[in-house]
Amino acid sequence: MLFHKFVSQEERRALGGSDFIELQYCRLPHSSKLRNIISVDAISHWKLDPLYVSGDDMDVFFSNYHTIFDHGIYNNGKSGVIDVFGLNYYPPESTALIVERVKENHPLDYEPLLQWLNDAKHYNGFYVLGV
Repeated sequence: MLFHKFVSQEERRALGGSDFIELQYCRLPHSSKLRNIISVDAISHWKLDPLYVSGDDMDVFFSNYHTIFDHGIYNNGKSGVIDVFGLNYYPPESTALIVERVKENHPLDYEPLLQWLNDAKHYNGFYVLGV
């Protein structure tokens, strides 16, 4: 299984501590400025509703999802291919496009991701936070 959800921090620590890529909802208001959204100060790690990808699976994740999660906005305001070591922000309008790409390509273990992305519609986009 590529994507993990945890019911407790203890469960997460037992699986891999902090060695994870984290897919996290952006909880900032829709009126937030982009520079605030892509600031590392906007990130609050280790909540229980993100999806996690083990650092051991980073290469598998990248090979299956680098074309799905392209054009994320980096911490420096630029965008490009997913940075598995940094901050990638996807605004709300990107969510539908990403859902379509997942449905078309059926990458590895895509079902939990589709469910999670469905809930992302209730937030101001989402982040993929690198290891």
